[in-house]
Amino acid sequence: MITSGQLRRRRPYGGRWEAALWSPVVLTVLISGLAFSTPREIAISRLLPVAPALAAAMWPVLPTVLLGTFCLLVMISLSFFYTDLGTPYTAAAIVAVTAAAAYGSHVRRQREETLFNIRLVADAAQKVLLRPLPRRIEGVELESLYLAAQEQARIGGDFYEAAATPYGVRLLIGDVRGKGLSAVGAAAAVIGCFRDAAYDEPDLRGIVHRLETSITRYSAAHPTQDLPERFATALVAEIPHGGAHVRLLNCGHPPPLLVHHGEIRVLEPTTPSPPLNLATLIGDHYCVDTIAFAPGDQLLLYTDGVTETRDRTGAFFPLPDWMRRQGPAPPRELLDRLHRELLDYSGGRLEDDIAALAVQSANTRAQDHPA
Repeated sequence: MITSGQLRRRRPYGGRWEAALWSPVVLTVLISGLAFSTPREIAISRLLPVAPALAAAMWPVLPTVLLGTFCLLVMISLSFFYTDLGTPYTAAAIVAVTAAAAYGSHVRRQREETLFNIRLVADAAQKVLLRPLPRRIEGVELESLYLAAQEQARIGGDFYEAAATPYGVRLLIGDVRGKGLSAVGAAAAVIGCFRDAAYDEPDLRGIVHRLETSITRYSAAHPTQDLPERFATALVAEIPHGGAHVRLLNCGHPPPLLVHHGEIRVLEPTTPSPPLNLATLIGDHYCVDTIAFAPGDQLLLYTDGVTETRDRTGAFFPLPDWMRRQGPAPPRELLDRLHRELLDYSGGRLEDDIAALAVQSANTRAQDHPA
């Protein structure tokens, strides 16, 4: 399941927004009623131009013009009861404001349409880069979570992928330095390379070598002044066919968490491996760790956007402690809980891209409920 910012942040559209759409009408009726019922010295009618101005912020052009016309008719009707209201001046103000409001509404609608089309393109790009993963791959249950830091961007520098290969289920999760659209290209290069290498390379080291080459070539072809040293952290995992273990190659990425019979284990690498695009600086020695992964065990892979989420006091989110407080939960429910917790912990302000994968053996229920 791919999620985006709109799924984890309060949407501006809903019952309250629909009620606000009627506010220009309510305002018009209120001003009109007061204009007819209050003494002429108060001159409430001079507020009538406010209604079409307010409508321009929410309504299309035609309804805005019709509301302005109604306000003009109200002003003309008032002139039959009060001859010294300054009707020509107020009527001229209504006409001028309505014309300006109609133009403003037209411009707003054009921008909204442009933004909508951009969002469609961003959603399409997200589905290509972070395509929806199957919920089950060769006896492994798998769920994903993604949230871009830039709400309107929908995509960012965090990435993940999963593939059923001749060598077993292979997983990738990573984070390109930076966030938002500036990191999308590098993330796309790494994902595209993994989708080929995962099927061809018999060893995880071979996959990482190809990922290293891919991001190095991309960085050379697309240099940027703001990121002179573009690199990415990455974690590659392999669950062999019918195997009771998982192989991990961690290239400077946050260590995954393993849940075994309710106990949480932080899988720190035995020997640190260099992040992608830094092998030429600190060496290309890659270490593969083999960890027991029994039926019913659960593996949580995540990017640093999770653990670097801060509360109002600046404290980081304590992911291992939070995991220890969670009861048994399937992957989808676990990620939903995590997402809600991150939103509550940060007060609704997530400052970095977030990606996570929850992996669990699919034969858990078969063991828990033998025939």
